[in-house]
Amino acid sequence: MWLNITILSLVTLQRLVELYIARRNTRKLLDRGGFELGSNHYPFIVALHALWLAGLWYMVIYQAPALSMPWIFAYLVLDAGRGWIIAALGSRWTTRIIVVPGETLIDEGPYKYVRHPNYMVVAGEIFILPMAFGLWWYAGIFGLLNLAVLWWRIKTEDEALSELREPPAGAQPPDAPAEP
Repeated sequence: MWLNITILSLVTLQRLVELYIARRNTRKLLDRGGFELGSNHYPFIVALHALWLAGLWYMVIYQAPALSMPWIFAYLVLDAGRGWIIAALGSRWTTRIIVVPGETLIDEGPYKYVRHPNYMVVAGEIFILPMAFGLWWYAGIFGLLNLAVLWWRIKTEDEALSELREPPAGAQPPDAPAEP
């Protein structure tokens, strides 16, 4: 029981620290002329994550489920991925969709391989942490709810960042032959 509470305490602390970092970075991006897109879905994301974590606390305290160490290990692997993502984005990492005119997309770290690595990590965490407590039904319900919100979020983000993904007018693709 105490190990379960310790794990949830660490996850809760991590989320609070991430919110602090995200707010700080959001302010910096806005100060550099950035603007937010998709703010209409942000409250749904916050509510879903808060309900997910609060529900896990309730289940762990009142049902004292057994802990599965392989699932905990999988969660730790995802957390390492989150660290890699935050390091790759640096001061541009935030929980909101902020576009700063004139800046290009990050194409380093995991972004070299995957367009939305953070959302992959979040989807995994929402599913895997309840599985670590044997709450397969909880993992399924919140996993599906999260996928629905992420679909909305990714669609909004892709639209917001589409101009940054397109080469400037007249630019040659990197593999195009040079003009004489």
